[in-house]
Amino acid sequence: MHQFGTAPRYEDFPDPQPAGENEMLMQVKAASIKNIDRGRASGTHYDKYAQLPVVAGIDGVGILEDGRRVYAMFNDGMIAEKAVVELKRCIPLPDNIDDVTAAALPNPGLSAWFALYYRAALQPGDKVLILGATGVTGKMAIQLAKYFGAGRVIAAGRNEAMLAKLPELGADAVISMAQPEEQFTAAIKAEAAAKPFDIVIDYVWGRPAELVLDAISGHDLNAAAHRTRYVQVGNMAGQTINLKAGILRSTAIELYGVGGGSVPKEVMQKVPTEILPKLVELVATGVIKIETEAVPLADVEAAWERGDKDGKRIVITM
Repeated sequence: MHQFGTAPRYEDFPDPQPAGENEMLMQVKAASIKNIDRGRASGTHYDKYAQLPVVAGIDGVGILEDGRRVYAMFNDGMIAEKAVVELKRCIPLPDNIDDVTAAALPNPGLSAWFALYYRAALQPGDKVLILGATGVTGKMAIQLAKYFGAGRVIAAGRNEAMLAKLPELGADAVISMAQPEEQFTAAIKAEAAAKPFDIVIDYVWGRPAELVLDAISGHDLNAAAHRTRYVQVGNMAGQTINLKAGILRSTAIELYGVGGGSVPKEVMQKVPTEILPKLVELVATGVIKIETEAVPLADVEAAWERGDKDGKRIVITM
């Protein structure tokens, strides 16, 4: 990638070389294209690239020089035939998960896991609202919420065709975010009136977040307090919101975020030994599903511009 805001191009570059004892060259087999990759490449993400040109991609699946098949996380330059990886960030993979699925799973799986289990501290029976549920991570969040014991999961999204399929993944009800604001707000209020939301997982932010926050806030000095953990994860609908002061005073809402710097180190240390192996097991045994679309490396520019389609994670194969 030569310029912020443009797609990476398929072209040659010098082979990367390991620089330390903890590094090794990896033959990359598959690497997914994710929102964090696009955000860093656009120059808008808080962890944008420091200098250009750069090889995009922060993780992938491949074969190390010693023959081990691993998933490498938090390594730059992964959407390429070769990449240098830090050994401490490499996780061995079992034979019961293929390269494409293994490359697609960690980002949405870990994001949803962190949001539900660690930030929202989901308890059995909790009522969960997921904004942006038709995306790859949103679909993962529906399934993990049910796995963790959520009592009722409400899925909200704009893709009408995908919304209709979400009950198959465990959604108890769906709400269209494509309908007029008044109708969307009325649907949220109706759900909250039946039983208040314990958790909101937000992958969109922007105007939908404003509508939801207003809908679930109290409008009565005598209203009963109900603790709602609102977890902000993505910002597909906007980087900012207009947050009325009264919302924080009139409801027992708690605002959290999930991303680099918000997850404690002791939790991150569990990723290679506990969390990711469990996610792989859940997918391998069919408890959780993730849809993928494999695209050859030569077509990376077109795939980058198109983005995930119909809730499928695009994975570049080498």
